[in-house]
Amino acid sequence: MDATALEFFKQLLQTPSPSGYESPLQTVVRQYVAPFADSVRTDVHGNVIAAINPESPLRLMLAGHCDQIGLIVQHIDDDGFLYIQPIGGWDPTMLIGQRMHIWTQEGPVLGVIGRKPIHLLTEEERKQVPKLKELWLDIGAANKEEAAKLVRIGDPVTLELGFHELRNQRAVGAAMDDKTGLWVVVEALRRIDRSKLRWGVYAVSTVQEEVGLRGARTSAFGIDPQVAVAVDVTFATDSPGVEKKEEGDIRLGRGPVVYRGPNMNPKVVELLIAAAERHQIPFQLGAAGKPPGTDANVIQISRAGVATGLVSVPNRYMHSPVEMVCLDDMDRAAELLARFAEALDPDAAFTP
Repeated sequence: MDATALEFFKQLLQTPSPSGYESPLQTVVRQYVAPFADSVRTDVHGNVIAAINPESPLRLMLAGHCDQIGLIVQHIDDDGFLYIQPIGGWDPTMLIGQRMHIWTQEGPVLGVIGRKPIHLLTEEERKQVPKLKELWLDIGAANKEEAAKLVRIGDPVTLELGFHELRNQRAVGAAMDDKTGLWVVVEALRRIDRSKLRWGVYAVSTVQEEVGLRGARTSAFGIDPQVAVAVDVTFATDSPGVEKKEEGDIRLGRGPVVYRGPNMNPKVVELLIAAAERHQIPFQLGAAGKPPGTDANVIQISRAGVATGLVSVPNRYMHSPVEMVCLDDMDRAAELLARFAEALDPDAAFTP
């Protein structure tokens, strides 16, 4: 991963984008893709669509969602404490004791999610998993009036954002799901050798995946691609407590995962595998017995149907403050999609 691309990835991780509040991140995406895309546009839903060869009647869509799970301010009580609703799927235990940012019109407001000290918990309370409605956000306000001057109902909230690199090319941060996939599709577009390309390629930063795959549905309808590949994270099973017999043997550092199953067009899958083997790109195979909760799910059934593939980046500790990926897996995923795009034949048929 070269320095410019890595810096772009860090920017993605440091920019807030809860579902429905993706605009700050999409500004970063538009600025980055402008020098190498032939066209860049944003649709009314908020999806950013960058294309090369957009005049071609043959259209390949690469989709990575830019939104992250978050929270939204629901209520301010008389003492100035904030109560929140979830945006996307949270394990409430992950939030206790976390530093959070409320993203207001005037800028971020720092807060923390508190809970009674262990000394004050009853025996019964210690055994219970806290519910999100029982947690509160403390911004240090003296009362409701002071809090309301800083924060409005409906302001989005995220974990403290950032990027931390560990050993062996591992990186940790909130929102690896799915800013890794967004990075992959944008980087793939940048790496394509135009002299080999015979299709139009659309890299799409989709919105609102975490609340129902919504941006993929609208952008696929607008682009009307014949072929598409969604890029998301998947469960790495190389950490304690994850059952390989149920989730497959998926490891960080062994390359992106090419999925097989009813959501994936078999000819797209074989072309992805062939591109990986031809260019000696390490990859792993994954199985999905039903359409998974990724953008591939809805893209496949857009309009009259789209020949769809799913490439995933292994991720430990998904939907937590410390999601972990391997930068090499991301790099290889971008390389795979670029080589796949170059290999698409104008006469290729994808009817099973």
